[in-house]
Amino acid sequence: VQLQASGGGLVQAGDSLTLTCVASGRPINTYAMSWFRQAPGKEREFVSAINWSSGVTYYADSVKGRFSISRNNGKSTVSLQMDKLEPEDTAVYYCAARYGSAFRPWDLTQRPTYDVWGQGTLVTVSS
Repeated sequence: VQLQASGGGLVQAGDSLTLTCVASGRPINTYAMSWFRQAPGKEREFVSAINWSSGVTYYADSVKGRFSISRNNGKSTVSLQMDKLEPEDTAVYYCAARYGSAFRPWDLTQRPTYDVWGQGTLVTVSS
């Protein structure tokens, strides 16, 4: 499977933005999908994940209540709706995938779980 992320841009604090990750190459109805982000000079960190088959979602504490992950089975896309953006959300956002459905919740928050990564899309939030 290949992943293509899009939707990044420059916004002001408090604005909203939606990122989209399009999967191609094979059906992804038995994949776990996630979003990670990497700010300048920092490690790549978990943002959100969705177990495609069950629809169960997971969020980092820093984005809980502001971000929402969703899937579109027909289009093989996963989206990240980001509301009330803060300057601290500035980062390159990456979508990632891992085949399978029997993951522990903790596993879905860990970067090594995922073996397919998109190219990243830059989100810049000005204060």
